[in-house]
Amino acid sequence: MPAARTSRRAVLAALPMLAALPRPGRSQGTAGGYPDRPVTVVNPWPPGGSSDSLTRILMQRVSADLGQAFVVENRPGATGTLGHGSVARARPDGYTLLLGTNSTYAIAPHLYASLPYDSDHAFTGISLLATSPQLLCVHPSVPARDLEQLLALARAQPGVLTFGTSGIGGTSHLATEMLMSMAKISMLHVPYRGGGPAAQALLAGETKVTFIDVITALPFLATGQIRALGVSTTERAPLAPDVPSIAEAGLPGFQSSTDFALLAPAGTPDAVIRKLYVAASAALRAPEVKEKLDAAGLNLVGAPPEAWPAYLAQESRKWGDIIRARNIRTG
Repeated sequence: MPAARTSRRAVLAALPMLAALPRPGRSQGTAGGYPDRPVTVVNPWPPGGSSDSLTRILMQRVSADLGQAFVVENRPGATGTLGHGSVARARPDGYTLLLGTNSTYAIAPHLYASLPYDSDHAFTGISLLATSPQLLCVHPSVPARDLEQLLALARAQPGVLTFGTSGIGGTSHLATEMLMSMAKISMLHVPYRGGGPAAQALLAGETKVTFIDVITALPFLATGQIRALGVSTTERAPLAPDVPSIAEAGLPGFQSSTDFALLAPAGTPDAVIRKLYVAASAALRAPEVKEKLDAAGLNLVGAPPEAWPAYLAQESRKWGDIIRARNIRTG
């Protein structure tokens, strides 16, 4: 596990900063008249979540820059694999794209015996767009004010503390499994159908521990309805600067996030991929886009297509190791 965590840091550290990304005026090859008709961008999750906000905010700017409509279409179901499958079967011409998350492109292949597409070869990466940290939150009834006290409580009562998640195999679930593995503790898993229901269960005291997206947790932290003990990423979240990272709070090397990537069907021409990357990276730099995505708690990345294979390989290996070591099953 330590090697996997180091690999992720190395890969992300090698990704270019937004300021260094190519400007639209630079030569990136030719893509003919692309796009000369509307483009469909599939979001394999329900409306209203972080992926939906990111896709709609970003594509509005991409649409304006490229002069064609980029229409976001929600196709949720089966941990994102239904939407992924529909894009995998689409014509590789750049007119059907996918907003993927690591819970599907890196985690789902290790959870399901079979998928309706070849997860290793079905997609081409356009850009790793952004990452979203999560807060390790507890219900106020839990007598723990920091991570060390929570771990001590869990060790004293193995299997008693309940932790809620967005579902088996989701990033909140695997983050908790990694936490338990690294800290050598045991808690009882209570899966829900989505991050919203999991957060509501924590608020109601049905569960005691839950990883929650920063933007979702903030209003409830302000009212004292929940308490945050740590941030899942190695760096503190800008929207919650007083909450230490889990790594600095007692588990060095702990790192988890929800990652968002723009993908296309395998075989999409390189010139089209490059044109989409340049447009997406320019959109991420646009002040009005950056302001909205920063406010949504997203950390912007904007990595180029060339970085995708190495990133995907290390992310898949990391979570595959956790899934096998913890014997996680979908049914």
